[in-house]
Amino acid sequence: MSHTLNPLRRQRLQRSELAVPASNPTMIEKAAESDADYVFLDLEDAVAPPEKEGARKNAVAALNDIDWAAKGKTVSVRINGLDTHYMYRDVVDVMEQAGDRVHTLLVPKVGVPADLYMVEAMVNQIDQGRGLETRVGLEALIETALGMANVEPIAQFGGRLEALHFGVADFAASMHARTVNIGGLNPDYPGDQWHAAIARMVTACRAYGLRAIDGPFGDFSDPDGYKDGARRAAALGCEGKWAIHPSQVALANEVFSPPEAEVTKARHIIEELRKAEAEGRGAASLDGKMIDAASERMADNVIAVADAIAAKG
Repeated sequence: MSHTLNPLRRQRLQRSELAVPASNPTMIEKAAESDADYVFLDLEDAVAPPEKEGARKNAVAALNDIDWAAKGKTVSVRINGLDTHYMYRDVVDVMEQAGDRVHTLLVPKVGVPADLYMVEAMVNQIDQGRGLETRVGLEALIETALGMANVEPIAQFGGRLEALHFGVADFAASMHARTVNIGGLNPDYPGDQWHAAIARMVTACRAYGLRAIDGPFGDFSDPDGYKDGARRAAALGCEGKWAIHPSQVALANEVFSPPEAEVTKARHIIEELRKAEAEGRGAASLDGKMIDAASERMADNVIAVADAIAAKG
């Protein structure tokens, strides 16, 4: 093990992340009552330019009027991109009017670490000026060729950064990929078209202590396709996935929740290794298979998720 260690910066249960256009108060209310671990109020792509100001007001009202934490949810706001004139007002209004109520800001189309620096500087100044008690985190969307080319230095950005998300649709557009499919398999590609990109992002996350979240699956009439995509993301190390429709929340929660048998086995691994340790052995066997310190680290990951789900109730 390297002497350089970057532990997880912030643990949050993030199996399912429900995207809600902040221009629609009815959808916001329904999202608050859903089973999603995370809800992000969208001020960016889901909101047309004439509705931006109203959506921002709706988001602030929803943050202040709904007790998201009491409902077992983390609530985030996706601000507009740094290349727009909407972004600064998104940050100022949300932080000044609801900075003690929002948990994270999701920054879209992050291309270089300086993008996060700009948002963090604004958040820090408002935080200090208002004397906010809640520390608002930042999450970054990796959804451009520039962002993926710089994903490692972006992941190394310190401060408030907690997670990276893979935005498949904008990434496909940025790469000029020959597809109009959002998140599904491409029949013209032998395998998962986005395997390499997700794996690279997840590696950067795990190297520098960030959560890794997979983005949207566009065809909400295809639950099997959604689950297949979620399983592929989970296999690569993602711990959650977006839901662009309420029906996808249960699918994400199912895929990213360790089965009871897996949790039981993980606890047995820890028990057997503690027994081996007491006897002066570094390895043990369980069900006819060798287990060692690496097995313990994998088991700890499973148990941490199971404990977080149990704590949510």
